Amino acid sequence: MSEQEKAAGAAGDRQVYKVLIKAPIETVWNTLVKTDDVLPFFFGAVCEVEDGQLAAGKRMRMVTPNRKFASVVGEVTEFSPPHRYAHTFKFTQWDDEYCTVTYDLKETPEGVEFSLITTGVPAGSKTEKSMAQGGTFITSNLKTLVETGKPGFSGRMVMTLGPLMGMMTPKKCRIENWPLGRE
Repeated sequence: MSEQEKAAGAAGDRQVYKVLIKAPIETVWNTLVKTDDVLPFFFGAVCEVEDGQLAAGKRMRMVTPNRKFASVVGEVTEFSPPHRYAHTFKFTQWDDEYCTVTYDLKETPEGVEFSLITTGVPAGSKTEKSMAQGGTFITSNLKTLVETGKPGFSGRMVMTLGPLMGMMTPKKCRIENWPLGRE
């Protein structure tokens, strides 16, 4: 069992997924916080942010490349380049409560230790099951993209299948149901 799988399998309210990325911290950070561009490590979604810039207090959402559906919504709670980015997190298709996702980047002599940390995930929920699979996907695909400049196989597969999955996306996920602006 890998260190990543051991950390992900830990019991409790906090799950940690770690990977070492052999690249400068600025490269990892800039890849992680891209907005308005397809992100293969985030399941082919595009990160949209209120007013176009990630910053604490801004709403964000992950949307399909065609901008028809939002899969995740939340609000940035911390933005400290190039070391930490955190946001609340809710899948739009389920009625589960919000949780928190934190991305920590730490420089080491070997590269960047990247940690994806989830807290407050509703126990026994569909969100919990999905996030347990997603943490490993995100960390490994971010590593591959940063180190090679190209998405990994699983990232390419998700991006290829995404348009087909759109036909099965619930109407409640339509982007107009999840606005970025304040009401």
